[in-house]
Amino acid sequence: MSKSISAVKKLSRNLWWSWDTEAKSLFKNLSPLLWERVNHNPVELLRHISADELEARCACELSSTIDDVTKRFEDYMTEKNTWAAEHAPQLVSSPVAYFSAEFGVHESLRIYSGGLGILSGDHIKSASDLGLNFIGISLFYKEGYFRQYLNHDGWQIEDYPLQYPESLPIEKVTTADGKDLIIEVIIAQSTVFAQAWSLKVGRATLYLLDTNIPSNEMHYRDICSRVYGGDQNMRINQEILLGIGGIKLLKELKIEPAVYHMNEGHSAFLTLELLADEIARGNTFDEAKAKVKEQCVFTTHTPVPAGHDRFSRDMMQYTFSKYVALCGMEMEEVLRLGAENPADTSGLFTMTVLALRLSRCANGVSKLHGEVSREMWKHLYSTGDPKEVPIGHITNGIHTKSWSSGFTERFWKHHAKSLDELFASRESAEAVLARISDEELWCLRYQLKRNLMDYISRYLSNQLYHQHQYTTPYKPADSSRSAKSALSPDVLTIGFARRFATYKRAPLIFQDLDRLNAIVNHPNMPVQIVFAGKAHPHDDAGKEYIRQIVEHSHRPQFLGKVVFLENYNIGVAKRLVSGVDVWLNNPVRPMEASGTSGQKTVLHGGLNLSIMDGWWCEAYNGTNGWSIGSGEEYDNYEEQYRFDANKLYEVLENQIIPTFYERNENNLPVRWLKSIRSAIATIAPVYNTDRMVKEYTMRYYLKEPRP
Repeated sequence: MSKSISAVKKLSRNLWWSWDTEAKSLFKNLSPLLWERVNHNPVELLRHISADELEARCACELSSTIDDVTKRFEDYMTEKNTWAAEHAPQLVSSPVAYFSAEFGVHESLRIYSGGLGILSGDHIKSASDLGLNFIGISLFYKEGYFRQYLNHDGWQIEDYPLQYPESLPIEKVTTADGKDLIIEVIIAQSTVFAQAWSLKVGRATLYLLDTNIPSNEMHYRDICSRVYGGDQNMRINQEILLGIGGIKLLKELKIEPAVYHMNEGHSAFLTLELLADEIARGNTFDEAKAKVKEQCVFTTHTPVPAGHDRFSRDMMQYTFSKYVALCGMEMEEVLRLGAENPADTSGLFTMTVLALRLSRCANGVSKLHGEVSREMWKHLYSTGDPKEVPIGHITNGIHTKSWSSGFTERFWKHHAKSLDELFASRESAEAVLARISDEELWCLRYQLKRNLMDYISRYLSNQLYHQHQYTTPYKPADSSRSAKSALSPDVLTIGFARRFATYKRAPLIFQDLDRLNAIVNHPNMPVQIVFAGKAHPHDDAGKEYIRQIVEHSHRPQFLGKVVFLENYNIGVAKRLVSGVDVWLNNPVRPMEASGTSGQKTVLHGGLNLSIMDGWWCEAYNGTNGWSIGSGEEYDNYEEQYRFDANKLYEVLENQIIPTFYERNENNLPVRWLKSIRSAIATIAPVYNTDRMVKEYTMRYYLKEPRP
């Protein structure tokens, strides 16, 4: 095997390539058609290209590109003068162990479902960029999260294709003698075995536990089948494997983390395994709790009580009685750790309560969410004053390079020394923007919109095929209504794409169809809207929202001007955030803990239109986008819905649409471009995961927090 082929294969097995534009282009150029068919997965791509072809092409046309990309990769992997080396050297010698039930690292690895996973994926990438010794712990879901298809009626159909390890950039974790590393966890009266896979994400490593092995009873082999799949029994089994199994894996690997970070409550059972270790060392239960608390930090993402995982006393006793006895603990002691009232263990065991009780610090994911969380959990701290509750906040961000399209990155690099210069500070961003003319900025927007329009046209053609596939024999699909699109890069384009939880209120803009018709079909200032998103398989209300939007898109007045793209994933999201003019977000305040999708569009010159919730409360300044209302909250849901819909229409009619279509003598929307400049300067340098991970490091990961 030649040196070039070895280099290409090595690159394919580290996700670093996914945020390096030239590395992505290298794989894409091997076969653009195959690249799309394998969902941008270089490991699978290389399986379809013969050694002879690869040898021939690497020897000539690709040689210099391979050398350049390989050198940059090697320099990255061996860099010693990182941010972490300077500011947190103890977290270079000892790792951060970050537990999350999902990781959205790339569209080809379907081990994520929504925002929590995307945040985890961006977190681990920035930790790598900053030079932290960082280890992620999750599960390998053999069926992953579902692929979404829509039948002719717009009803969501779930499909669960298998994920094959040999087609993914993962490696089996083995012992020193080359055997599969196997860990054991106790679930109910059974011993469950799990193997582990490792995935390289730049300098960081993500470990994925997997129970699909012959030594397990059949029903335990499916623990890792699907992301958030199954019933409560499946959920508790997954969370035992993630938390307790994750700690056992680290012990087998002889890894001693400096800190354990629980990203949401799914992994909170890890504290029980840490307690067991401390008790085994001779500590009392109270002493063990104090020692465990010093080792753990916790991030909560859920702003409503109903969203937190809870298990009945009977389920806890059935599932944990043997484990607890073997660890030398008392069941009542364990139940009190998850009881909202420690004096009464007859109720539900709450994973967030367990995490809060056994963490040295905790945080919400935006300023508003921190306030909501302190109010929600103040009763745990015997205080009526939320200000006394020890839950802070670190506002979420995005891994900028992962969400930058190749065209956008080349544009910024042409005007700046690097993306780091653009995002170093507001002053630095403004200095870069000052070197860019309105004509150049508007050219960027037009190119990105054309790319999106062409992509949607191709995507809808594929979608029509799937609609035929899932149509009943009695109701054939109408191709004239299913796939044709009149979307134009000249028209103001609104994007709405996210998980279809009902609180996100996807159909809000359809509250008044006549008013929306006048907006969409204005003779001089038309509007077009692109929707995408998945509802959880058990969420029929969310599926109904999808069905309603598809039905509206088939109405004559909206046909070809309102479209819904099925099977939303990271790849689709990258296209949408780069091309739309306005990113719409209209949840019920304050139920959006943070949200990050709107942050992704800013780099490309997109603007946000949002309810004053999550991160937008902090970012909005009156010049860098638009707000829907001013944070008004009504007790009556219908009243809130009507109020917010009316405010949405008002800001579209009176502010956004006139500003977009107002042109100067050179046909440039000067006021619109001014808003783009303001958004880039005020949002991009702040709402990114480099800033976020630095905050976690200095405030929470280090045992002696620094400002």
